[in-house]
Amino acid sequence: MNLFTGTESADLFGGEVPDSVRHLIEVARNAPLQQVQAALWTAAVSAPDCLPVYYLLYKLHARLGEFDRALQAASTGLDAAARAAGLPQDWRAVQPGAADFGRPGAARFWLFTLKALAFIGLRRGDRDGVAELVAQLRRLDPQDQLGASVVETLLRESASGPAPA
Repeated sequence: MNLFTGTESADLFGGEVPDSVRHLIEVARNAPLQQVQAALWTAAVSAPDCLPVYYLLYKLHARLGEFDRALQAASTGLDAAARAAGLPQDWRAVQPGAADFGRPGAARFWLFTLKALAFIGLRRGDRDGVAELVAQLRRLDPQDQLGASVVETLLRESASGPAPA
């Protein structure tokens, strides 16, 4: 479920949210920016296995242009999702078939967050890292159900620079 709007999308957000975390998210919904950040980071510290909080954090920080903080949130969320899905902590070591990435849950959240790391990497100018992430996404999601091709296109376009006038 989209925790801010109530829209159902549990397949990407990684599962249920404990009541204590839900309360902090409710606080974040209507709070000034400083309180939003504090509430969400508090939720992450108090429930480190609650995957949806990491999604909210990396989306928030990316939207604010705080790409180092977005990277921190996404990386921590990726680690938590790897633990929950029984995947290796090093994303490079994950092999096709290691989990069902098409089914809602921790493995799908992990793959979605890997894609988020690629987007964040683009914004941070880490072309080599993004290329490596895209290659792994292609290996694990060959049908491109999560849309790694979008990141791949952006990466290609960033290499060619601005179009001539």
